[in-house]
Amino acid sequence: MEITGRITKDALARKVGNEKQVVNFSIAINDSYKPKGSTEYKHITTFLDCSYWLNAKLAEWLKKGALVQLFGRVGLSTYIGHDGTAMGSLTFHINSLKILAFAKKEDGSAGAVSTPKKQNSSDDPDDLPF
Repeated sequence: MEITGRITKDALARKVGNEKQVVNFSIAINDSYKPKGSTEYKHITTFLDCSYWLNAKLAEWLKKGALVQLFGRVGLSTYIGHDGTAMGSLTFHINSLKILAFAKKEDGSAGAVSTPKKQNSSDDPDDLPF
């Protein structure tokens, strides 16, 4: 299965047992459709928890706002809540992922792209540094 979405919160890597590490994060998947007989589109957002077991170092690149393409399978966990009702949650178990767009840094520039700083503050083209 393949899904694409934006990361909603920075990914966290945590240790499980003695040797294994898992990267956990959540993505938002935006979709829209036009109901029958309507002229306006209805926009829906689905949130999905994700787990990636193959490379914990990848967590440093999975920041809030990054656009990712994920390949894997959906898993279902069921449990009994505190009030005795049956509950469930979906987790996307990732086999492979691609970062399509890095999250923006706080200063507004893209995470993977650095903008060159202007060396010369003068606008005079004859005032070159060489």
